[in-house]
Amino acid sequence: MLFLSSLRNSKNYCEHQRVKTSANHYEPRSKTGRQRSNEMIEQVKSDILSDIVGMSFDQLVAYINEVREHIHTISPFAQDPVDFVKWEKINDVVANDYNPNKVAPPEMELLEISIINDGYTQPIVTWPNEEKGKTEVIDGFHRNRVGRESKIISKRLNGYLPIVSIRKSQSDKNDRIASTIRHNRARGKHQIDAMSEIVIELKNRNWTNQRISKQLGMDEEEVLRLCQISGLEHLFSDRDFSRAWEAGEDVGYIDITDEIPLEQIDAFRNPNTSEEGRVFHTYDKWECHKAGFYAPSKDGVTKAEGEEMYRVFLSDLDRFGSALESVTAEWVNSCEHYLTNIAMNRIAWLGQAAMCYATGVPSAFRGGYGLLTESEQVAANELALKHLNAWLVKRGCDEINIQEAASIGRQAEIY
Repeated sequence: MLFLSSLRNSKNYCEHQRVKTSANHYEPRSKTGRQRSNEMIEQVKSDILSDIVGMSFDQLVAYINEVREHIHTISPFAQDPVDFVKWEKINDVVANDYNPNKVAPPEMELLEISIINDGYTQPIVTWPNEEKGKTEVIDGFHRNRVGRESKIISKRLNGYLPIVSIRKSQSDKNDRIASTIRHNRARGKHQIDAMSEIVIELKNRNWTNQRISKQLGMDEEEVLRLCQISGLEHLFSDRDFSRAWEAGEDVGYIDITDEIPLEQIDAFRNPNTSEEGRVFHTYDKWECHKAGFYAPSKDGVTKAEGEEMYRVFLSDLDRFGSALESVTAEWVNSCEHYLTNIAMNRIAWLGQAAMCYATGVPSAFRGGYGLLTESEQVAANELALKHLNAWLVKRGCDEINIQEAASIGRQAEIY
């Protein structure tokens, strides 16, 4: 077409007419050069008007996309996806299957009103999923939904959505998941249970806690809490997390990538989720969660002070025992969710739960267990085991020993 050929000629001409004055700065060789460049721009505008005569709506959109894409290739901002906003047909845009961000109906209605009145002020972030032959959403799941579900918006946009594509270097699924989470967390919205599933996915892909925390914008304490929520013991094997944990024996790993069949990945997953007697409750029903068990800190308490509070509490067996009795009697959902999970250290969870129940101190300070003497640790573990067995017997289950209760040999120390 006239314009694209003119633009290519304009690019070559302008490069010839410019002088490089620094790493990323060019200036016209002369005033005449600038004037001639302006003349070429005017010619380009004229060519565009000539090109679009008689085009259908879809042809016009395709033409605009092609023009923008060509300009993007020569743009000094080409490394930033927002430099090229493309209009994509709604039927060619599909949602991903891992986004943990959900918006309640009132907020969805507000989003629709916002787009109706203000238009799309943010494009949908995507990547080209060649396997599906579609464009898959990375961020903007709800903008995508509103664009296709709102009759007013869909009609106005003639069945198109504004999109940008992430960099090709980020097309691996690990990077796409991380990008989705970063976008969600930048807005301060994410769901704990779904975030836990994301962490499971990344851990199964051999990401360390440190890498997850860096890529998703979390601290490592938060990564741990999400691992705990999952109840999967193999997620606790990151020996770099904390001195309060003692990693087990070295385990051989293979890199898990998108090319590894799901059946092969599943063979390495923890089977405890289907154990007979295993009880699940969503986190919003956990009494421990509501009590602040997973809080990253306690107001006015330093790490050293919190750990010392742990030491004092666990060494006071009368107080510890009373709290254990209250936890097993009152935290019904939490106990069912955690104490039926044979893959985790149930002794450790009971100790942390009792501490949270009695003092409000979260599990983030569990390192205080390491301040106990060896005999104090044994006494605390035995007392927790006593209350665990009492709880199991009431449910018609057999008593277990300390090795089974602490999942020794299967999971790292949780205290």
